[in-house]
Amino acid sequence: MKKTVVIVAGGIGSRMNRDIPKQFLLLAGKPMLMHSMQAFFQTFPEILIFVVLPEDQFPIWEGLCRQFSCTIPHTLVAGGPTRFHSVKNALETIPEDGLTAIHDGVRPMVTMTLIRHTFATARLNGNSVPVLPVNDSIRQIFAGSNRSVDRSGFVVIQTPQVFDSKVLKRAYTQPYSDYFTDDASVVEASGEQIFLVEGDKNNIKITHPRDLILAEALFTDNVV
Repeated sequence: MKKTVVIVAGGIGSRMNRDIPKQFLLLAGKPMLMHSMQAFFQTFPEILIFVVLPEDQFPIWEGLCRQFSCTIPHTLVAGGPTRFHSVKNALETIPEDGLTAIHDGVRPMVTMTLIRHTFATARLNGNSVPVLPVNDSIRQIFAGSNRSVDRSGFVVIQTPQVFDSKVLKRAYTQPYSDYFTDDASVVEASGEQIFLVEGDKNNIKITHPRDLILAEALFTDNVV
């Protein structure tokens, strides 16, 4: 079965307080986006890799690939005004058959185990979305008030999210909605049931400076 991954890396790094886009920041000696690519390539060497970046960042990325001798085969795709549009742009170029993963380029700690698990589950069920339990107490805010909510009924979503390619491409023909916060929400809105699998607590998304410090510590401790 043909395997594809779309790695979405359209961030500008505003919350990282850096001039360089966060996907290009160094982690364990190389740009974190390369870690994400390498994880999928090492898991499935035959996988088709599409990297979505703002078009004006293409030259930066190509320079980094030369600097760090990155030879992993991949195709660059120009991003859109939102994550939804960025993924949609990439889906226009991928094969119809097989399975397609969508992964955040700034989740560089993704493991081969999680990648294999999500693809295997998607092959059985048509899709696979990794999640973690909510450990903190949560409250719902509404109409100027708030109330306690049972956290056992909620989970935290991660990537990679893996889908039947044909179903995913069809789901992305829908008009854009603010409700679409990830790919699972897009596919669900098209009428598909979403299947959840256990995520990985170390599969963190690098959003704030402290996240990068934690990721460096995990690499140093050989956790991944």
